Amino acid sequence: MNNNYIVIDGGVTAPQGFRAAGIHAGIKGKKKDVALLVSDHDCALAGIFTKNRVFAAPVALCRERVARGSARAIVINSGCANACTGEQGMADANEMARLTAEQLGIEANAVCVCSTGTIGLPLPMERIANGIRDAAAALSDDGGTDAATAIMTTDTRRKEAAAECLIDGKTVKIGGMTKGAGMICPDMATMLGFITTDAAVSQPFLQKALARAAAHSFNRISVDGDQSTNDTVLLLANGAAGNIPVDENHPDAGVFTAALTAVCTALAKAIVLDGEGATKFVTVTCRGAKTSGDALAVARAVSNSLLVKTAWFGQDPNWGRVVAAAGYSGAELDQSKLEVYYDDLLVFRNGVPVMQRDLSQLEAVVQKPAFQIIIDLHLGNATETVFTCDCSHEYVNINASYMT
Repeated sequence: MNNNYIVIDGGVTAPQGFRAAGIHAGIKGKKKDVALLVSDHDCALAGIFTKNRVFAAPVALCRERVARGSARAIVINSGCANACTGEQGMADANEMARLTAEQLGIEANAVCVCSTGTIGLPLPMERIANGIRDAAAALSDDGGTDAATAIMTTDTRRKEAAAECLIDGKTVKIGGMTKGAGMICPDMATMLGFITTDAAVSQPFLQKALARAAAHSFNRISVDGDQSTNDTVLLLANGAAGNIPVDENHPDAGVFTAALTAVCTALAKAIVLDGEGATKFVTVTCRGAKTSGDALAVARAVSNSLLVKTAWFGQDPNWGRVVAAAGYSGAELDQSKLEVYYDDLLVFRNGVPVMQRDLSQLEAVVQKPAFQIIIDLHLGNATETVFTCDCSHEYVNINASYMT
C-alpha cells in the first residue's frame, strides 16, 4: 500500500467493463499490428497530445473526441503513422472509426483512432478493415496483453501497469498500456498511451487528473531528445465501480490522482527502460533550485545531452559534461554553490572536483545498469526529476533506416 493505492498485475482490461484484442492484419511482417479497446459502457474521455505543429491525422481526430468528452472504443494500428498524408489521411482515420463503430454497433464519434509507425505512408486500408473485423471478433476481458503487443513498433517488450484504490469505500482499478522506445522527450514524443478506469469521474476532473499525472510521468522522460507527430495519451473512465463521481471537491480526489500517477509513472519508466539501444536507466534529479522551472530545466538539459548520454554508454564517469549541461540549461545557477552526486558519491562541490585521482568508486557507479545523478544548486527548495537513458551504437543502427 502506498498513498492509499496498491500496485496490481494487469493492464487496460484490469478495470471492470473493458475488453481488448490485438491481432495480426499484415501491416507489418508477422507481428500483431491492430489493437482494439472497448468499454461495455459509455466513458468520460480525457486526452493529451503532441505539441508538435506537424501532427498526424489520428491526433486531429482524437482532439475532436476529447473536446466532445466521451467515447466507448479506441482502435490502434502500428506499422504506419498516418502522418503527413494530407486529406486522404484524415479520410482514412475517419474510416477506421466508422469501420470500428460498425463492428461494435456504436456511433463513429464514440471511437478514437491512433496510429504509429513510419511517417508519410498511406494506410493499407483493406488490411486495416480486415484487422478491425478480426479484432472485434477477438475482444475479451483478458485481451489487454495482446493489445499491448499489437501497438509496439521498435519496442522490445510490452508495457503494462495497473493499480487499485478505494473511492467511497468501493474498489476502483486503473490500468494502462503504452508503446514507445525512440523519439522520446518532453511532452511525450513517439509514444501512445491508453489508460482505463472503472471509477466514475467527472470529465473536467478526469482531464485535470491526467494532465497532473502526465506532468510527473510521460513529460519527465527522455530517450533521445526528439519529438514525434503522433503522441497521444487517452484515458477512459466508465464508472462501473459504482462510486460517487470524482471531481475536484471529492474527498478521494487525491487518492484517484495518486493511483493514476503511479500507473502513468510505471508506464513512463518502462519506456525509458526500453529506450532504443539503451543499456542504462538513469534518474536525474535537480534539487535546491529557486523555482521548479529552473530545476526541471537543469534535469532536462542533463538528460538530453548527447555528450552526457554517450559518456554513460561508455561507462565514463565524465561529471564535467553534467556540470556543463547544467550551466547552459538557462536556470539560475552559481557554480561556487553547485554540488553533483553520482548515486550518493559526491564528485563536485563549490566549483571544484572532489575526486581527482582515484576514480574507481565513480567508475563502479556508471558501470551499473541503473543509477542516479543529483545536481544540487543550493539556491532554493525546488526539486524536479527526469528519467532518461544512455545513447548507444544500437540507437544509431535502429534509426539509420528510413523504414524505422
